Amino acid sequence: MDQATYVSGFHNNDDVKKMTYNPLGKTGMNVSALSLGASSFGSVFHETSDAECHKVLELAIKSGVNLIDTAPWYGHGKSETVLGQGLKEIPRSSYYITTKVGRYLPNVTEMFDFRAERVIRSVDESLQRLGLEYVDVIQVHDMEFAPNLDMIINETLPALQKVKDAGKAKFIGITGYPLENFRTILDKSQVKVDTVLTYCRGCMNDNSLQEYVPYFKEKGIGIINASAIGMGLLSNRGTAAWHPAHQNIKDKCKEAANYCQERGVDISRLALHFTVNQPDVPTTLVSTSSVVNMQKNLDSMSTPLSEVEHTVLQDVMDKFMLPLNNQHWEGVEVKAYWENIKKAESSN
Repeated sequence: MDQATYVSGFHNNDDVKKMTYNPLGKTGMNVSALSLGASSFGSVFHETSDAECHKVLELAIKSGVNLIDTAPWYGHGKSETVLGQGLKEIPRSSYYITTKVGRYLPNVTEMFDFRAERVIRSVDESLQRLGLEYVDVIQVHDMEFAPNLDMIINETLPALQKVKDAGKAKFIGITGYPLENFRTILDKSQVKVDTVLTYCRGCMNDNSLQEYVPYFKEKGIGIINASAIGMGLLSNRGTAAWHPAHQNIKDKCKEAANYCQERGVDISRLALHFTVNQPDVPTTLVSTSSVVNMQKNLDSMSTPLSEVEHTVLQDVMDKFMLPLNNQHWEGVEVKAYWENIKKAESSN
């Protein structure tokens, strides 16, 4: 267990003992291998119950999960608000929390704003919604959508340094989908960056995060990984219409899911097992607004794969995943965003 976040009389001791903890870079924080992504609390994918979200939060923290990630973008303030209500019942010393700046509203012209003034105001808004005096990590949200990375280096990160100096955050992080952007920022920034958060890059279908792990380790950067199931790619339900993956990726993952189902194996369990066992990746975020699903994730962490599951996992990797050769969809969403910005500007 992590002594820094363990609260006697609050935690479920037996569950906490099952959780693995890893150092998050040089932050001094030891984080649970499974962490809680609160995007679901913002009703991002479907309507959710606030009361159920609070139960998910309580179950996760009492079971030893000690890292929570949220953002103003998730439900456009709703995730942070629902989280803030639930956190009133949770000891502040029992968790670390991260939120973000830079991504806000659904209207394309109001979606991103990485300017210093907006960044500083955003942190105050987040703290108010969360009901907290500080967050452990304040992160730049999806920095690839900035007009250019120089803006992140010269304006956004220096603004976050002011936030840190004011005691409103302990550490600074950057997030995004394209991995090479992290290297660009970390090599050029005068502001000390402590963590990176990326998603869908430490999965069965695309594990290119591993190519960057030695670089992050050398820099002392803590890695937060997200979406072990590739935003639905590695699930029986499949992907939503908005999923940016190319069709051949979706097709291969669907074939893999069917292959697992035919053998009585849950591909999402294989996907979570694969991701949390990647070397030198301290934590992986899972997001759910369902107590049943949260318990399923926790149980999955503490229950080793069966012999059949091990065999099917190897088959799936050999037959479907490795042939994809870490194919990704970098640039697809950014291109669509700037096209939509041009349309919006030309219609005004």
